[in-house]
Amino acid sequence: MKQQLFNYQPFNEQEEKDKELLLKVIEQDDVLTRKNTIGHFTVSCWVLNQNHDKVLMCYHKIYNSWCWLGGHVDGQKDFKKVALKEFQEESGLKHVRFLKEDPFSIEILTVNGHIKNGAYVSSHLHYNITYLMEANDQEQLIIKEDENKGLQWFGFEEALKASTEPWLVENVYKKLNEKIKMFF
Repeated sequence: MKQQLFNYQPFNEQEEKDKELLLKVIEQDDVLTRKNTIGHFTVSCWVLNQNHDKVLMCYHKIYNSWCWLGGHVDGQKDFKKVALKEFQEESGLKHVRFLKEDPFSIEILTVNGHIKNGAYVSSHLHYNITYLMEANDQEQLIIKEDENKGLQWFGFEEALKASTEPWLVENVYKKLNEKIKMFF
């Protein structure tokens, strides 16, 4: 992943700044695991339907918002493999393909303190790598009840309106939608 981060071409100032920091933190101990309570790597999936006019989002229980799919890398060095696993676990969909082999987006995300599995998790950072994927919107979605309350395909503008996380909408989801326009 370090080489992919080094080669990554930032899309905007946010990605330029975050790339600088990500290249520093990737050298830290335990940054690939949740043992690093200050920050650790995660992956996210911006999943388009086969017509490339909708994005799949889940209603996340902790954030109480519609958001992208993904999760922690938990010590794995193959981030793309983790993205595929997380997507399949969270959506129930088995047929998916990467539209881009390398990361589609990078961002550093703040996570507020919250309760998970009955224990308090302190506020921390997610060093996030986003992958662009495609799945069939006709395939049956299966909710992962321990993490989300719903799964739904949204038009790009609808997705922005559905999320109740203003920072993610303004700084990440809008960016992803802009990048998609350039990608296709």
